[in-house]
Amino acid sequence: MPSARSASDTRRDAADVSARRLRSRAHRDDSHMTPLELRSSVSLASIFALRMLGLFLILPVFAVHARGIPGGSDATLVGLALGIYGLTQALLQLPFGMASDRWGRKPVIVAGLGLFALGSFVAAAAVGIVGTIVGRALQGAGAISAAVSAFVADSTRDSQRTKAMAMVGGSIGVTFALSLVAAPLLYDAIGMSGIFVFTGVLAIAAILVVVFVVPPVPLAVAADASRTPLRDVVREPDLLRLNFGIFSLHAVQMAMFVVLPTWLADRAGIAVSDHWKIYLPVVVFSFLLMLPPLFWSERRGKLRIVFLAAIAMVLVVQLALVAQPSGLLPFVVLLLVFFAGFNVLEASLPSLISRLAPVDAKGAALGVYNTTQSLGLFFGGLLGGWVQQSWGRPAVFVACAALMAAWLVVASGHRRWPRSARAAAHGAAASANGSA
Repeated sequence: MPSARSASDTRRDAADVSARRLRSRAHRDDSHMTPLELRSSVSLASIFALRMLGLFLILPVFAVHARGIPGGSDATLVGLALGIYGLTQALLQLPFGMASDRWGRKPVIVAGLGLFALGSFVAAAAVGIVGTIVGRALQGAGAISAAVSAFVADSTRDSQRTKAMAMVGGSIGVTFALSLVAAPLLYDAIGMSGIFVFTGVLAIAAILVVVFVVPPVPLAVAADASRTPLRDVVREPDLLRLNFGIFSLHAVQMAMFVVLPTWLADRAGIAVSDHWKIYLPVVVFSFLLMLPPLFWSERRGKLRIVFLAAIAMVLVVQLALVAQPSGLLPFVVLLLVFFAGFNVLEASLPSLISRLAPVDAKGAALGVYNTTQSLGLFFGGLLGGWVQQSWGRPAVFVACAALMAAWLVVASGHRRWPRSARAAAHGAAASANGSA
């Protein structure tokens, strides 16, 4: 009998040790990206960066350039040339996302980048504002954001997805800052046509990254043939809240930057040619500030707190800007707080969409998301220009504050938030132990 009890105890001890090791391994594996996840995330973020650099490079210099081309004296046409890509993206994000669900991520991304390159070369050849508008519309028609975001979601586990989306969001932020530095230098060296040609070359480089660097979609994802109806994706309450959020965030961003460049020149006394000296360190430092709360929220399952706090940060910045404080320091502080909150939201929103969407409809869900994002850019530009023309610069920030306050109320009703990475790891270990 003692020997039998001893053998039973030994088996029980061995089972306990095995379970502890499994939990430890699951937690360790779930806390870090695999080499394949890291390669996918970095390469897909580089595609976003190359494409967005092509879009951002014209923003700091086009309004000045337009004064010397036929039709460029019409401010409405200049605004349309800047914003038309947002409208064509809004119209095509959903079809591109759904197409990527059906025919695969890579073919759709390559096709979209080809359209973007074509639009760049059309704009480079344009001699007037109308031709530039056509080229910009074609650039926007390469609406690959949903397909790339879905590819990121396919290639990463839930526990690593916010990190991957943060890489994408961070690459966009750094690219925006880089464009503010590079655009004036490139414009002096090669002119606006040269910049458009350069953006086309960047798109071709991105195609090469897709074909030769980005790993293929995991087979388990690629083989899924079921289909969730689009109406179910569009009507899901939490997805609706997130889509309203990205619309509001980018509408506020665009409306702000209708006003901020002139505000910086008039009230802070910084020449336009020196604006990059403010934007670059602010954007880079805000990205560094974004990472600790994001990683903490993932580990602790506290994304709701961080998410709502980031919305509140952007809201507070808008309220502070209503007073139009003078001097450089207030501007830098407010811009830093804005971008820190903006980057947290920019990384969290697509991660949440990909987690909540049906597995077979991630492309469609992210297509709806990127459609509302593009509509927000288009609406924000129109809102900022119209409100400033009608009621002055402070009224733009009042409108932005109202939009952020509405989002804060809507987001407070969000019901499904991710569990902590540790809880997910223990759940996976328990499931594996139970099936053994």
